[in-house]
Amino acid sequence: MSLSINLLATIAIQLQQGISHQDRFQRLISTLRDVLQCDASALLRYEAQHFRPLAIDGLSPDVPGRRFALNEHPRLEAIARAGDIVRFPADSTLPDPYDGLIPGHESLKVHACIGLPLFAGQNLIGALTLDGMDPTQFDNFSDEELRLIAVLAAGALDNALLIEQLEKNNPLPAATAAHTGHASATEMIGLCAPMVALKKAIDIVAPSDLNVLISGETGTGKELVARAIHEGSARAANPLVYLNCAALPETVAESELFGHVKGAFTGAISNRSGKFEMADHGTLFLDEIGELSLPLQAKLLRVLQYGDIQRVGDDRSLRVDVRVLAATNRDLKEEVMEGRFRADLYHRLSVFPLAVPALRERGDDKVVLAGFFCEQSRARLGLGSVVLSASALAHIRAYDWPGNVRELEHAIHRAILLAGATQNSDELILEASHFALTPGLETSSPAPVELPPENLALRSATDAFQSQLIRRTLAENNHNWAACARALDIDVANLHRLAKRLGLKPSRAGNKTRDGH
Repeated sequence: MSLSINLLATIAIQLQQGISHQDRFQRLISTLRDVLQCDASALLRYEAQHFRPLAIDGLSPDVPGRRFALNEHPRLEAIARAGDIVRFPADSTLPDPYDGLIPGHESLKVHACIGLPLFAGQNLIGALTLDGMDPTQFDNFSDEELRLIAVLAAGALDNALLIEQLEKNNPLPAATAAHTGHASATEMIGLCAPMVALKKAIDIVAPSDLNVLISGETGTGKELVARAIHEGSARAANPLVYLNCAALPETVAESELFGHVKGAFTGAISNRSGKFEMADHGTLFLDEIGELSLPLQAKLLRVLQYGDIQRVGDDRSLRVDVRVLAATNRDLKEEVMEGRFRADLYHRLSVFPLAVPALRERGDDKVVLAGFFCEQSRARLGLGSVVLSASALAHIRAYDWPGNVRELEHAIHRAILLAGATQNSDELILEASHFALTPGLETSSPAPVELPPENLALRSATDAFQSQLIRRTLAENNHNWAACARALDIDVANLHRLAKRLGLKPSRAGNKTRDGH
């Protein structure tokens, strides 16, 4: 079988149809999967030594959230450096980035795999990957036919990047990222309509100098929005200064904001700059702005109106050029009605309001974000792969995530540690039991468990996590080891052995506990 002119024309037509780039890309890889009869296809965008999935077919729904670093995925690195079609041997020993991520196929040890690098001139901008479980799947397709597909896909992707460049009035990400050497720390993962709208609003307001009020529940990523606005502004080369207003004691709040001079109060042993001075010509992000006292709100309003500040204990005024971004998890309109927030300050801050959607409102973004955190943790812990099972995906979709993105991130980290403790492999499969979530739960969440330090090896991190979890569960069950074992879904004898190894109980004989062990 080979590609006919009609089939190539069909692919070209698919790339011209659709109301969005995402729709065109999805049509492309779906058509390719159908025409080439492969089990999985993906269109990847190249940026900052990473490949980012733009559209997939036949892969797990969490794959669009994963970011594949070239130095961690040899097959993708080979595609990026090849300059032409790469046909991997069916029995290639190079690990496949999609291992465990094609539903119904646990491993990809022997299979057909092709990579098509996509170029704009001499610059790599992306890749197409094709996988088939039949080792001879693509033998009848010539390199020339596949090159034609690559040219069509590269043209569509390049057009999309050019339009994105014009819309943002910024240099092409593919060009700028090559100089940064790392993926953007402000990338907001999400494909749902509310997130697409939020990203467009950020693109609109970022280049301006307007103040922005960012509202949303705790854990939704308001700080990430602030960073994206700053990085998209003309102030990006200058500081983004962060201040958590909720953590400010009233006695030092004014000094933190505006600074003080030596002798202004007891303990003021030298002059000190405040956050506004530190952010001069840059951006000041005031998190939890609703926690500021009314007197401080009045002083903040003056700065926004006139652009000058006074250090505590100083009669002189200092001019500052600062863009203010504020965030809150409160309804500030209601706070104004109740007299707890100044109406004039509210209007000054909310020149361009942005609302960050709760995770429960973001549909399948839950799964996409889970994929992102899985890949992030896999790289951090040096694992071969981290796969979400069908049951884990179902739980992630069903749970309401009252703690939002932050709760999901911690839940993924915990699940990986729990899976690593029992699976004794660097290729982990996360099951629903590793999350201990209740579908539909809205008002409560699993008791927080502090994550181990990031620089620990997997075994040390697992031991630290298990020790903490056992201690907490034991305390919750009145120090009854049998009840603790039931709560942890582990045999009581195995729990005793694990506790002894972790140093949680004496190993000497004759030590009796409430359950007779």
